[in-house]
Amino acid sequence: MDDDQITGLVENIVFENSENGFCIARLKEPRKSDLTTIVGPMPSLKAGESLTLKGRWRHHPKFGRQFEVKSCEFKEPSDLIGIQKYLESGLIKGIGPVFAKRIVKLFGTDTLTIIDKEPNRLFEVEGMGEKRIEMIEQCWNDQKAIRDLIIFLRSHDVSPSLAQKIYKRYGDKSISMVRDNPYQLAKDIFRVGFKTADKLAERIGIPQNSPQRIEAYLEYALWELTSHGHSCYPKEQLIDLAVEALGVEVESISERLSHLVREERLIHEGEMVWIKPLYLAEIGIGKELRRLLDESSSIRPVECEKAIEWVQEQLKIELASAQKEAVISALKDKIHILTGGPGTGKSTITNAIIKILEKVTGGIVLAAPTGRAAKRMSEITRKKASTIHSLLEFDFQEGGFKKNRDNPLTGNLFIIDEASMIDTQLMNHLLKAIPSKARLIFIGDIDQLPSVGPGNVLKDLINSDMLPVTTLSEIFRQAKGSRIITNAHRINRGIMPDTAFMPKSDFVFFHEETPEAIMAKISHLVSVEIPEHFGLDPIDDIQVLAPMKKGGIGIENLNHTLQELLNPNRAELVRMGRSFREGDKVMQMRNNYNKNVFNGDVGRILEIVQDDQVVTVDFDGADVEYDFSELDELQLAYACSIHKYQGSECKAVVIPIHTCHYKMLTRNLIYTGITRGKQLVVTVGTKRAFAIAVQNDGVKKRFTGLRDHLAGLSVS
Repeated sequence: MDDDQITGLVENIVFENSENGFCIARLKEPRKSDLTTIVGPMPSLKAGESLTLKGRWRHHPKFGRQFEVKSCEFKEPSDLIGIQKYLESGLIKGIGPVFAKRIVKLFGTDTLTIIDKEPNRLFEVEGMGEKRIEMIEQCWNDQKAIRDLIIFLRSHDVSPSLAQKIYKRYGDKSISMVRDNPYQLAKDIFRVGFKTADKLAERIGIPQNSPQRIEAYLEYALWELTSHGHSCYPKEQLIDLAVEALGVEVESISERLSHLVREERLIHEGEMVWIKPLYLAEIGIGKELRRLLDESSSIRPVECEKAIEWVQEQLKIELASAQKEAVISALKDKIHILTGGPGTGKSTITNAIIKILEKVTGGIVLAAPTGRAAKRMSEITRKKASTIHSLLEFDFQEGGFKKNRDNPLTGNLFIIDEASMIDTQLMNHLLKAIPSKARLIFIGDIDQLPSVGPGNVLKDLINSDMLPVTTLSEIFRQAKGSRIITNAHRINRGIMPDTAFMPKSDFVFFHEETPEAIMAKISHLVSVEIPEHFGLDPIDDIQVLAPMKKGGIGIENLNHTLQELLNPNRAELVRMGRSFREGDKVMQMRNNYNKNVFNGDVGRILEIVQDDQVVTVDFDGADVEYDFSELDELQLAYACSIHKYQGSECKAVVIPIHTCHYKMLTRNLIYTGITRGKQLVVTVGTKRAFAIAVQNDGVKKRFTGLRDHLAGLSVS
């Protein structure tokens, strides 16, 4: 039976999924008074477009008669109403409802021809400036190219949103890139995995056992394993992963792995395989530490006993014996590691070291891995602290950092806080840029979660026994009154926290059995109870930290619920099934050096401009613009993972703890979450789930080679 065919003008879009191109719209057919509902794959459909559609008429039990689209042919609108709707639809940056009316009023049915062929004539439109016209011209040309790409990719079942990402990355070379090497997409495009690239490769005709496919998977798998913290991986386990994923014989995979090793795209030593950049980073850390240890310090020696007496008087404190030993070691050692939990005096020791060494040297540099951690370091020391990224100065033209061994940082003493968060590559870059005669102090809590990026650097440095380490364990007097601190240390020792209710306590536990009850309690805590009792802002001063992404009390559902509760009825943008509103709390999900925002940074949406297709986010006073196509870099942050919030603190932290999070209930996860709260920590859930977490000391093993690479390193 032949398909039916209809034509008409798109009146409005009812629903659109930019991921798969599925759309529901109303079509105005010629000589028909009622609008026709059309349903099906119509990627990037805009109001005002003229369509020729093939498909079948169907009766929906709830919505009535609909036309189910199998294929559609797009035509630009030709009448005034259609052209105006087309321009108002948000298709072209710089043209919204106001300018659409002005343009169509001036140019009539010639509007689209003028935008395409004579864009300079837009200067004739009232209020049109050079910058806006350049934006319109660029967007018009991009849209034409993207539409061509979408049509090419449609036969390969590639979503319109992915087509836009492909075009943004490769421009006019997009189609040839997809044809020649679809696996490159998994390397170059954020949130495109091997499976997506592999499906495309299969449709293009790349054989299952092709060397290109096997090699692409091996490299992809090792990069993917870095997201689980591994800087290397056992060869045999890597081959097993490839056999399962590709359905190819072991011999073929072993052969391509050997080929990649011969080409030095991968490194194989002993039982382990590395992606080359991570192997070089681990080797580099060892070399740079050796360089620093072999050089004498530019800071003159200090009479430690006298210095300690003086600094106690200056700061009006009395250091305990363990703290004095830590200060003396830090004053003497070229490189020193200071580790300990909350309340053990790391901040006091840091201030004492700075106070003493300020008297004998200038050039004291303070830094931390994240903006929040650097801000906290500044508050504690009352000195300027930078992020490591900003300290190293990213080079946008060349890529990489401007500061390195050939162009080192300036300073005599470098104090790096929250060192447990520093991953392998960042540590290598940092050490390269430290001057040979400078002293270096790392401060961190070894019992916290390791870095989000690959490696377990601070732990490897400590366990190598090659660098002097001070471990603080005693909780000092001023911290003993805090149940946040005492319970964190109880958890760390494998003891259940004190959950008994105490008035005016900074640690509270609410027992709720079901995920639904936990969600209801958290919603009320964040929106009513905590703001009323503690005078805190529900968005800026309270952070919900959840162990898992999915589920009834997972991060996604918490964010949806809290957004509706705390930020309803604001200007909204829906993209890829996610809603963003002005005023929303959001988190950056990957490092973006061009924007100077990094994985885990939290901000607030200031403005959504539909005409320009731009979202502006305030990150600690810096306004950062996102094109609509870049919004996959952001996610709502009313709730976030404990791992992502590492290095940050909030006045109040709320944590759901339930057995539905069973896989993630570990001691160091809960310990890290609790230590994020400055004034108040509220946990909601069951004591059984708490007990599971406290008893589970099984930290997920990370495969790294750093400790072995440090084996030849010794302290001079």
